[in-house]
Amino acid sequence: MGKLTADAIVERALEIGDAEGLDSVTIRRLATDLGVTPMALYWHFKNKEQLLAGMADHLVDGFAPRSGDGRPWQEELRELVEGLIRVLRRHPCAKDVLEQTDHTDVPSFLKVWNGSLGLARSAGFGPKESCLISRFLLEGAISIAGSSGHVHRRLPDDEAAELRRVKRLRLQSLPVGVYPYLVEMAEPMAEGGDEEFYDSFGVDLLLGGIDTLAARHSGE
Repeated sequence: MGKLTADAIVERALEIGDAEGLDSVTIRRLATDLGVTPMALYWHFKNKEQLLAGMADHLVDGFAPRSGDGRPWQEELRELVEGLIRVLRRHPCAKDVLEQTDHTDVPSFLKVWNGSLGLARSAGFGPKESCLISRFLLEGAISIAGSSGHVHRRLPDDEAAELRRVKRLRLQSLPVGVYPYLVEMAEPMAEGGDEEFYDSFGVDLLLGGIDTLAARHSGE
């Protein structure tokens, strides 16, 4: 192979992490897959902690929105959250990578973090509120992307369909006089809904709350 680059190492690490989990991502495994000695990887990443930071930096850099172009803060926050959700959907290991990494070691994360804090400040929130908004947006995006409503998509089609059918029948068999809305909405609850609509609606809920609080601040 040609000259080994940090990007090549990180991309292969993400492929392994997505397919087998982060425990399978080791320097020795990567060296074997890339056809080099472990020492060649140590030139780029001295340990797994640095490798995880490199993986996180690569992931975040993939959705970091442009800023400072004069758009409303709501649009920039939406772009940030939707970009993070797309990355989390694309890479099953992304959640674990982000949770196991010290964000202060990830340059691209620092840029996004700083940007989200700046957007919250420009919306009229104070430092404490801005920090909470940044935190809830990250946690909210992770929750939306990792929702159990989409667990079935990782199963074979026939198994997923059977699980949905059983869940729907159980809900529909509940006493309608006691649980009228569960019975009424058994089908959409069992099916989970369209993923694109699900994500969009989740982002609307997150940002709608922030927008309402911002409007309340401006009216004070």
